[in-house]
Amino acid sequence: MDPKNKAALAERIVKAAEAALAAQGYVSPIDVLIGIRWLDAGKMEQWRRGQIDYLEQAVQTNPARIWEAMKLFRSWAAATGLSASPTDYVARTPQRESLRFSESGDHEIEAQYRTHWVSPELSERKRERLAEKASQAPELVVVQPLNREWTCHRCGATGNFLMMENPGPACLACVGLADLEFLPAGDALLSRRAKAKSTRCAVVVRFSRSRRRYERQGLLVEPSALAEAQRELEARRDE
Repeated sequence: MDPKNKAALAERIVKAAEAALAAQGYVSPIDVLIGIRWLDAGKMEQWRRGQIDYLEQAVQTNPARIWEAMKLFRSWAAATGLSASPTDYVARTPQRESLRFSESGDHEIEAQYRTHWVSPELSERKRERLAEKASQAPELVVVQPLNREWTCHRCGATGNFLMMENPGPACLACVGLADLEFLPAGDALLSRRAKAKSTRCAVVVRFSRSRRRYERQGLLVEPSALAEAQRELEARRDE
């Protein structure tokens, strides 16, 4: 890479990394790629949902430039005294499969993408909490479609809810969530309790045409968990 271009890229990387570090106490390669605008946040979410095979497929430059940027980022992180923290990345799907970053799937490349760099100013306890939070499986997201004009790519069925997969929308029966019950948003206490008691749950969203974004509509939770949460709240009200 031309020295002038390399210096300009390094400056952009440092600016993006410092912003992420100040905001959350750590910085990841994904934070940097989004910060320098090589990776769109929407594409990253599609990757998290398993709709894109590997992350580099969504990055708007070639692998050689990505690798050069990651080398510059790691050099800055080491020089700044940040601590390396390996982090798990799992898909936002019922199967919770491990996400892939590179086309090759090379162990060294994947490990470097999975490494978060943590501020040395954080206490050991806070570092542990950050690592635990970062490694948690993301919430499952189910879509409440605006109309019924869709069919499951697996079985051809339709319904009130769908989950997006790489080939297309899938019905809840095919993804193993058909037994869950819809709990509309509105009662925050009930939602928290039911979610805490449910071993499986999913956030339900719906696209708002006026706001041009997906908005939360409620949760899908296990019926037994919802019933138990309702009983507890009713007992508290009676008291």
